Amino acid sequence: MVSAPVATAGFTSEIVGYLRQIEEADEFGAVDLVFGMLDEGVSAQDVLLRVIAPAQRRVGRLWAANRWSVAQEHAASAVSERVVAAVARRVTPPPARGRVVVACVEREQHSLPTRLLAEVLRLHGWRVDFLGASVPTPHLVEWVGRVNPELVALGCTLPVWLPRAHRAVAACRTAGFPVLAGGAAFGADDRIARLIGADVWAPAADVAADLLDNGPLMFATGNGAELPPDDEYACLARRRGELLPRALELLAASYPPMRDYDPWQLEQTAEDLGHIADFLGAALYLGEMSVFTDFVTWTCAVLAARGVPGESVVLGLAVLRGELTDCPRTRAFLAEGMRAAGAARGAPDHPEPEETSP
Repeated sequence: MVSAPVATAGFTSEIVGYLRQIEEADEFGAVDLVFGMLDEGVSAQDVLLRVIAPAQRRVGRLWAANRWSVAQEHAASAVSERVVAAVARRVTPPPARGRVVVACVEREQHSLPTRLLAEVLRLHGWRVDFLGASVPTPHLVEWVGRVNPELVALGCTLPVWLPRAHRAVAACRTAGFPVLAGGAAFGADDRIARLIGADVWAPAADVAADLLDNGPLMFATGNGAELPPDDEYACLARRRGELLPRALELLAASYPPMRDYDPWQLEQTAEDLGHIADFLGAALYLGEMSVFTDFVTWTCAVLAARGVPGESVVLGLAVLRGELTDCPRTRAFLAEGMRAAGAARGAPDHPEPEETSP
């Protein structure tokens, strides 16, 4: 939920010190550091949003730049999860407001930003049910129907899960519960949140808390937005299982370095193609080209940090485009992705390679 950077002025040394603790996976050192801040009069909300949250964003950037391993990133995130829990136990104001259900949409595993929202709302006096990562929509609706909250807050970090966020929003609103949406997946404004039918969007946890504090919010009526059905999105989802192995085969024929890949590298390449297809599908579903092109640009940067040239991304997009000859809109999205990849590697638009026989 903490998708927009919040002001960190005055907390630089604390962020650096906290990052040093979680880099070593030192849970006790990290807890001691933040408890020391609380003892000095720093508010729990500032500890959560102006120390822990920016440090975690730094962790993500370090992983993307290939300066931290996946193990380091996971260890640091696990420590931060436990530190947030420790802060919540240390500072527990009694609930004086209504009830809010906070959850990550189905398949979304990045729960820490949404957990930060839950704790900030508790600090503002709300009774919060935090359901954690990847909550299936039917189970979410069952829970909210049981506890009858004033609001459901849904967090989504990866845009690939926005179609599932749309279904969750629609289900909650059909059941009669207003929805607040937030998280990095929604971008820097409320456009996508409104597109999928959310009643309100917040760029960060403190903004969400202020919106609720200053209510009553004007929630929309009805069952939420209905995006027009997209045949090409459905086609891509249906063909994914056969499309990706074929694309991997064609990419290997078009990109000579793949001939020397070991099994782990081949597996990672197959996963990358799968991510490309899934982000493409989300972009088609929403009708938002930037969901796809932003992911392509990010992928190029991550691969470049690992010594993989952007040419491989362009070729991967090209082979997918060559296989989807009956999907003009999808091909247009892929062409834009190729341009974004070319720009990301500082090169002119890459021509589509000639068709390669298996």
